[in-house]
Amino acid sequence: QVQLVESGGDLVQAGGSLRLSCAASGSISSINAMGWYRQAPGKRRELVATITSGGSTSYSDSMKGQFTISRDNAKNTVYLQMNSLKPEDTAVYYCWVLAARGYVYWGQGTQVTVSS
Repeated sequence: QVQLVESGGDLVQAGGSLRLSCAASGSISSINAMGWYRQAPGKRRELVATITSGGSTSYSDSMKGQFTISRDNAKNTVYLQMNSLKPEDTAVYYCWVLAARGYVYWGQGTQVTVSS
């Protein structure tokens, strides 16, 4: 089992920045990749970015250059730096973990609201 605790969501003005954090605990050694998804009101959950245990990153095409994912393996924490935020970035952001044997874990979500 992997437990995830997210933080960093907030209300921010358009053009501002936020950094989300997600700390993992439990069966840390089983984690293959970590990442972030988001879900806006009335929309499907969508991929934001992922990072493997080796540091390889992948981004949704629409978020490349605006968001940066990073990982501190010593702290078992993944970060999402979000810059130049727009109202359409408003969503609940979920931490995601892919563990051994294909198990997937989700955080509880953290709300990001961008005001115009």
